[in-house]
Amino acid sequence: MTMTPQTNITTPAICYGEILWDVLPDGPQPGGALLNVAYHLNKLGMPTSLVSKIGNDANGHKLENLMDGWGIPKHLLQTDTEHPTSQVIAKMNNGNEVSYEIVFPVAWDFISDSEHIISQLQPSTYLVYGSLASRNSVSRNTLFELLERDAIKVFDINLRPPFFSRDLLEELLRKADIVKFNQAELEMVQGLFRGSFGKESEQIRFIQDHFNIPEIVVTKGEFGASYYKQDKAYHVAGREVKVTDTIGSGDSFLAAFIANHYNGVPPETLLKNAIAMGGFIATKKGGCPDYKITDYQDFKSQLF
Repeated sequence: MTMTPQTNITTPAICYGEILWDVLPDGPQPGGALLNVAYHLNKLGMPTSLVSKIGNDANGHKLENLMDGWGIPKHLLQTDTEHPTSQVIAKMNNGNEVSYEIVFPVAWDFISDSEHIISQLQPSTYLVYGSLASRNSVSRNTLFELLERDAIKVFDINLRPPFFSRDLLEELLRKADIVKFNQAELEMVQGLFRGSFGKESEQIRFIQDHFNIPEIVVTKGEFGASYYKQDKAYHVAGREVKVTDTIGSGDSFLAAFIANHYNGVPPETLLKNAIAMGGFIATKKGGCPDYKITDYQDFKSQLF
C-alpha cells in the first residue's frame, strides 16, 4: 500500500469510502457515494478530502486525473498493488431507478493507515461515511478507529444488500451525530431494530432515542425532505424536475446539506438548498457531472 504523494491539507470535511467506476449501458462514469459527496462539497466551496483506495491500474489512474482536475485533495487517497480499482455494474430499471452489481473484493475494501487519517481529523471536521465501506474487515476496522475520534460524524446509511448486518448498523448508528435516510431505508432500519411505527415522526423518535442521534434527515425524492433536529422537525415539499437519471442525486443532496450546515444556514433554507441540489443533479447524467455553481443557483431560484 502507498499513499498518493501530496502535502497534507486540513479540510473541513473528510469523506470515507468508495471511489469507483459506474459501468452504465452507455459507458463508464466516475462514482461511488463518497466520491460523489466530496465532488459536490468541493463544488459548493467546502474543501473536502477523500479517504479511499484505488488499484495501481488504468482505471485508478483515470480517477486520480479526474480528482486533480476537480481540485479534490488526494493526500488521503491510497493505492493498492494487489486489488483492482472498483467497478460497479449499474442497470437502469423502470422509472429511472438504478440497481447495482457491486464487485468484491476491490481496492477500497482495504483502506488502512488509520494514524495518518486520524492526524487530519479535528473536532470541527465533518467525517462522512456510509455502510458499504464496512463490508470488509480491513476498511471496517480503519473506519471504527476514526469513529472513536472527536469529529462531527455524518452517516449516509446507503444500504446495499447483502453488504450490511444488524450488528454493523448498530455500531455505525451509535457513533453518528447526523444520519441521512431515504424513506425505504428508514422503514428497513426501524424494522431491523424491532420498531413497528407507521408515522415517520414516530420512526424518527424511535431511532433517535435508540441510538442517541441528535440530527436525522430523510430524503423523499420528488416529495422533498424532512430534517429532525433534537425535538424540532422541519419539512419542505419537493418540486417536479425532468429526470435524466438518479445516480448521485442523494449524494449531492447530502453535500448541500453538509455545506449549509457548516455555514449555519437556517433549517428550512438548508432543506430547500439541499432539495434543489438533488433535483439539479437528477437532471444530469452520472453522479459527478460537470456544472457551474451559477447553473445550480439558477435552477434553485426557479424551484423555490
